[in-house]
Amino acid sequence: MPGIVKNVDQWGIMSTKDFAPRPMKLSILTAAFQELTPRDKRDPDPDLAIEEWLQFSKDIGSPNIQLSSALHPTLSDIPAEAMLDPVANTLDLRAPFDKNRAARVLKAMKATGVGLSDLGYFDNMLVDDPTARKAKHDFMLRVFDAAALLGASAVCGFVGRNIKLEMDENLVMFEEVFIPLLKEAKARGLSYRVEQCPMPGWNVLDRWHNNIAYAPGPWIALHRICEKHGVGDQFRIHYDPSHAILMGQDTRSLFQYLKDQGYGFLIGGFHVKGQVVDSKGVSAWGYGGQTMQRGDWVNGKPSANAADHVNAWKKQVALAEHELPGTARHDPLAYLQNRTVDWLDHQLAARELLSIDPAETYLVVEHEYPPARIQDKARLAPVLKGSLAFVKAIDEAAAAMYSLQHEVLKAQNIPIQGIGREAYRS
Repeated sequence: MPGIVKNVDQWGIMSTKDFAPRPMKLSILTAAFQELTPRDKRDPDPDLAIEEWLQFSKDIGSPNIQLSSALHPTLSDIPAEAMLDPVANTLDLRAPFDKNRAARVLKAMKATGVGLSDLGYFDNMLVDDPTARKAKHDFMLRVFDAAALLGASAVCGFVGRNIKLEMDENLVMFEEVFIPLLKEAKARGLSYRVEQCPMPGWNVLDRWHNNIAYAPGPWIALHRICEKHGVGDQFRIHYDPSHAILMGQDTRSLFQYLKDQGYGFLIGGFHVKGQVVDSKGVSAWGYGGQTMQRGDWVNGKPSANAADHVNAWKKQVALAEHELPGTARHDPLAYLQNRTVDWLDHQLAARELLSIDPAETYLVVEHEYPPARIQDKARLAPVLKGSLAFVKAIDEAAAAMYSLQHEVLKAQNIPIQGIGREAYRS
């Protein structure tokens, strides 16, 4: 027929391509269940917590875990009561993780059939106090050692910020103190994947960006520093769409920007966690969150009660609440206003715009939806099972759409119908 261009080979035969969707690898952050193994059992036998989490992961349908580590509560510089989302030390590193411990964990992984996506240690690696910073860096090296012994290829964490310095000064500090960490990662064959949460509630000051690696602009600036020192391949991003929503961004535009700038390779993994923005909260405070009378200050000074410091997180929670994927109803208008995550387009955009191999990319469920953070196995298990099933289904749908539209139809010169979401538009 006139006007139809056929994709034919040299013999005039229409070329085709098989339908071959490539789902991502599903995982879950073990901080989803802080106290799966009671402390009176896991403190004297630290690897019991990992064994029980591997079995729990199998039971709820997650083929992998992101193993969470943290300074033990008795060693942390931040009291647990001052944290909005306490991090889990499922991997207890008060004692170094040696070959015997690794063998025990690898045996449990084999027995359960549950793999390891990566290790996570989420802390401020640029903290201003030199003693605290050394303790965190020493601990991170232990995490690197554990990752290498367990055969993981990456560790996930923050960069952080020195709150006594401005942003450009923090870039100088990053070059001085963080580059050596990346060199240690390189020596162990690891990459360091940075999660981009701005961590507004990390302190009671009126600082919003307490993690300097919070968006593509800073990622690129940091990566250029890394390239200068030969550790560009070690610096990657563990993208979490909830933080983009928190800052008024949308995934498709963010990915498009990275591609346009030649940095589509920077994202190496994903946290699957949403953010549901409350339009009333935005109306009251704007996207800077609650700036005064939060309760973390008393009589014009930071409260002497550490438990009051959790109120610093009203800089965030006054305008948004975390979403465990599958648990939220989504107003279609909210997608257009960048106030919630369009999960299907998120997974489709990753395939269309980023330099990733989906079949080798981990999709890690991170559970921080406050009302559902139940520390009761019988109640939490079906919640996580449902969320994991949702994430698996939505990614499989995106994989099917990508293969059908960009491979099968493209091979036969059949146009994709419609327009869909477009970058830089709301």
